[in-house]
Amino acid sequence: MKASSLVLGVAGLAMLAACSEREEVLIGKREEIYAVLEGGTPPADAISENRSVAIRLPAQRANSEWTHRIGTPAYRTSNAALGTAPTLVWSAPIGAGDSRRNRITADPIVADGRIYTLDANATVVATSGTGERLWSRDLTPPRDTPDEATGGGLAYGGGMVFVTSGFGSLTALDPVSGAVKWQQLLNASGSGAPTYYKGLVYVTSGDDTAWAIEADSGRIRWQMTSAPDTGNVLGAPSPALTDKYAIFGYGDGEVQAAFRKGGMRLWASQLAGQRRNRALGKISDITGDPVVDGGTVYVGSYAGRMVAMDLDSGERLWTAKDGALGPMWPAGGSVFAITDQNELVRLNAKDGSRIWGVKLPNYVKFTQKKATEVYANMGPVLAGGRIIVASNDGKMRFFDPKDGSLTQTVDVPDGATTAPVVAGRTLYVVSTKGQLYAFR
Repeated sequence: MKASSLVLGVAGLAMLAACSEREEVLIGKREEIYAVLEGGTPPADAISENRSVAIRLPAQRANSEWTHRIGTPAYRTSNAALGTAPTLVWSAPIGAGDSRRNRITADPIVADGRIYTLDANATVVATSGTGERLWSRDLTPPRDTPDEATGGGLAYGGGMVFVTSGFGSLTALDPVSGAVKWQQLLNASGSGAPTYYKGLVYVTSGDDTAWAIEADSGRIRWQMTSAPDTGNVLGAPSPALTDKYAIFGYGDGEVQAAFRKGGMRLWASQLAGQRRNRALGKISDITGDPVVDGGTVYVGSYAGRMVAMDLDSGERLWTAKDGALGPMWPAGGSVFAITDQNELVRLNAKDGSRIWGVKLPNYVKFTQKKATEVYANMGPVLAGGRIIVASNDGKMRFFDPKDGSLTQTVDVPDGATTAPVVAGRTLYVVSTKGQLYAFR
């Protein structure tokens, strides 16, 4: 008993002595514990405070068309002309809006004085510049019902409207009458927007297969695949095209570049990493469509990564630890994006460092125990010298690209469900209820 007490006493003294020792603080830069495991080239240290940095934007251009998503330089209007105070001038129904099972995923396109839209139930509508319906075309297969599939996208080129649908098809329509010229089955959901380029139509189906299809006949020119992945979000990324290359993003987080005409793969890159402490961060889907600007490809994932890569080699130039919920917009030596945290950010295009970030509508309802539903924010788009974001909270917001300050807010009845597009000094956006709104 005495021996035990003695041992305990000595142990207690040793513990007190250990506690009294002064902790040695190691000198040096602190690095994140997981940095070594996440791969990629880290950007310059993140800036916690927003900065106001001058930016030289491209001059405003009065464009008459908006035919594609913004990834392909040939179709991107760098700074579309738009008035300083756009107001609602007309609205027109396009069909079924968002529901629990179905969603509108196609941004409107504008060509030859018509606005083309795709509703949540695979119906294409052509609307005039004054809001009158010109024609509609239901692309639901004969043996299916409209609510059995959802998603799709639009593009215009070569005198045709190209439409993908959740029913797994790519369809070419006559832009004047809406008549079907041809249809190609994709053997999987076609929820992403196609891209037309010099006689070929490029599309991603099922989040793991790339297609090049002849625009005049619908015949398959070539295919390319990635690893299948089931944890995806609705809407595959739209391919980006240059004269030489086609760049695709997939559901498993891979980006591939191929020679545009023959389909031979040039390089592939995986957007490794995920946003920790967030269950949705495990979804690896490419949600920031590939965007080409000069010799650089910008792309983002749902898992908390935005990267810049060399167009010719796929070499990683920088990595930013934020995801992208839509295509990034490069302009004036900067890159603008909506992150997976529902934040509008401006990054330095050279190294990915943050210049400023602005919080966008996020949780619809938030408590310490539960926060499930979030607002959707679409864009960004550079037009009229401002960065524009449309949200389904019923607002469209205009930001100063210099410092991120909010300069204007415009009401969108029922909230937006697509990114805004601008043509003919008019801004078009589709609402959650299936209404096309025109602001001028």
